[in-house]
Amino acid sequence: MAAFNYFNYYTEIEEHFWRKRGAHLLVSPLDWAILETWQQSGIPLTAVLKGIDRAFESYARSRRGAGKALKSLAYCVDAVLEAAEQEKEIAAGKGPAVPRADRAETFSPSELAGYFARNRERLAKAAETMRPIQPELATRMAEASEKLAALAPLLDAPDAVDLEDLERHLTVIEDKLTAAMRASAPDETLVGIRRDLDRQLAAYRGKMSAAQLAQLEEKYIDKRLWEYYRLPRLSLYYLS
Repeated sequence: MAAFNYFNYYTEIEEHFWRKRGAHLLVSPLDWAILETWQQSGIPLTAVLKGIDRAFESYARSRRGAGKALKSLAYCVDAVLEAAEQEKEIAAGKGPAVPRADRAETFSPSELAGYFARNRERLAKAAETMRPIQPELATRMAEASEKLAALAPLLDAPDAVDLEDLERHLTVIEDKLTAAMRASAPDETLVGIRRDLDRQLAAYRGKMSAAQLAQLEEKYIDKRLWEYYRLPRLSLYYLS
């Protein structure tokens, strides 16, 4: 992604969607899962915004759009993927990509230190709360807190902090903790999450491929599990 939007991906899309809807409403867990699939698939911000614009135009022309607001990013999936493919085709004829320019520091050292400290504390407290109930998961939570503490020296680098490398470390910690939550969550909780997902996706399944649905399902379940265990997300995207 371009430097200016590297850590503003979610907020840029969220605010653009709000503007198109004409209402500043909370983005649903399903919408956040869609955002994560786009970000992790490497879809450029420009393609996402262009796809959202096209989806709103198409929706306004449809019978469904008569007097009704477009409620979810799920309606935009096809248009976003189409815009991303078009950008890829255009870029293919332009030769090698221009290296990303050096960017100004995105977060101050104090912001990063505060973010890490808050997340370490919340993980440590969650581990203590969970220990009598699910001791194995509590151990994973405590380990995640300790790993955040071990990353602290990276924040004190004499030169600018390498945010992309820091994000890689945070992604590994998140992935391991997510796997632990999936393995530990009660069956009834997972069934309830899947039930909610099926209900929300019912109107959009025909617009998505099996691969898209599988990826979205995975991200949605992961997000709901982080909420279920009341854990802070660690990625720098959540700081931005």
